[in-house]
Amino acid sequence: MNPAPADAEAHEHSHADVSGGWLRAAVFGAMDGLVTNTALVAGVGGGGAAPRAIVLAGVASLVAGAISMALGEYTSVKTQNEQLDLEVAKERAELERNPEGELAELVQMLRVRGVEEDLARDVAVQLSQNPETALRLHVVAELGLNPEDKPSPRVAAVSSFLTFGTGALVPLLPYLLGFSALWAALLCGGLGLVVAGALSSRFTPRPWWYAGLRQLLFGAAAAGITYLIGSAIGTTVS
Repeated sequence: MNPAPADAEAHEHSHADVSGGWLRAAVFGAMDGLVTNTALVAGVGGGGAAPRAIVLAGVASLVAGAISMALGEYTSVKTQNEQLDLEVAKERAELERNPEGELAELVQMLRVRGVEEDLARDVAVQLSQNPETALRLHVVAELGLNPEDKPSPRVAAVSSFLTFGTGALVPLLPYLLGFSALWAALLCGGLGLVVAGALSSRFTPRPWWYAGLRQLLFGAAAAGITYLIGSAIGTTVS
């Protein structure tokens, strides 16, 4: 026996986080930490600094960057949520002040999506019987955001803090393990960028090698430019 249409659609599936919450903060934090400290190590090392000075600068950058990233993510996500709350309040007031106009707007939204006019009006009238349902539909259609699916500022901040710190630690590992060669730190940073890019490809349609090489290219460009600047400043100062 073939399943009924309703049964055929009643399957469970899940989607990745695309609302700007922990995933965006984690990816951005890890990449920023890797690029920032790989470039910093290249610049300070290129300027002729001793390993101890490189580690000191790298650790200071790690701590300051992780705190800055966390505060920035918290403020950014909090502001976005507050702006969404304000727009929801405006839409709620408009539904109360001009219900007929909002009903006509909802009918038009349905028609644009391919629903016939008479059916669109019947559906809009039925949906508008529940003010919260009508409000959510208007907000999602007009703003592209679901007021019930807001990202957490705290989660974004913690995620960014931890991943930035982890990424920034990678290029310092050779120095912390007793290796004083600059190339070892840059190699670690490069490998970290490839791995981080490859992992991020799990949430995108890009192949892992493409994402990994793209991040390596970005990091290499930043490190190369910073190394040249550090070398020029080191030569001038000495």
